[in-house]
Amino acid sequence: MTGPDAFVKQRAEAPPQFFAWEAAGLAWLGRADGGTAVVGVHEVGDTRIVLERIAPAPATRAAAQAFGRSLARTHAAGADAFGAAAPGWNGDGWIGRQELTIRPFDRWGEFYATTRLQPYARAAHRVGHLSAAAVHIVDRVCARLVAGEFDDDTPPARIHGDLWGGNVLYGRLGTGSPAAGAVLIDPAAHGGHGLTDLAMLALFGTEHLSLVLAAYAEAAQLRPDWADLIGLHQLHPLLVHAVSHGPSYGQQAVAVADRYR
Repeated sequence: MTGPDAFVKQRAEAPPQFFAWEAAGLAWLGRADGGTAVVGVHEVGDTRIVLERIAPAPATRAAAQAFGRSLARTHAAGADAFGAAAPGWNGDGWIGRQELTIRPFDRWGEFYATTRLQPYARAAHRVGHLSAAAVHIVDRVCARLVAGEFDDDTPPARIHGDLWGGNVLYGRLGTGSPAAGAVLIDPAAHGGHGLTDLAMLALFGTEHLSLVLAAYAEAAQLRPDWADLIGLHQLHPLLVHAVSHGPSYGQQAVAVADRYR
């Protein structure tokens, strides 16, 4: 399907299942009862995905607060395990154009250290964007994570996984739809910790960020000290960007990691 109600994303040399990963994540996020709206998928193929067109609408304060509450419901829909993807998905996924390990874990700290921090720290070091000393600091944080020092009793959340502000659009879905609000696009959806999505929103910014975070915190009944761990959850996107966007992200990552080693 193409036309005025569709938006086409194409990549001529996409790896196998690249767009299927996006479609599976959107469908899984969309099944969360009362969760944030997701863009619809009309068609998916090896080199393109055809999405529902979103009619832009203002990012009002009320819409931002509603987004915070609905994101909490998306997360609460849960996942089979930390690191697990949508049921039925086989193989790894992607975050942007980098591969993302998909493998189930019982504990968040072990999952986060071994599949979200160490691989990207080493990749950033290989391309010269992270020093050996910086990798050592990240490894110190990972040792604490594997030891369970940052684990809590939060079950695996159904997270977007790449929730920077550009992947949150405000608008209406469907021709003539009266409802307008936040719509999620382009996920790297998997089982994780809800703070990881909040951390990426805080790292790169989004409309009315403080309202989104406050509404989420209230709806999800976060612990009073939740903001103290935002930096820990920002390490993954910082290291991903260190691999692909240069050493300035590596410098930022090590400065953050130093607070948690």
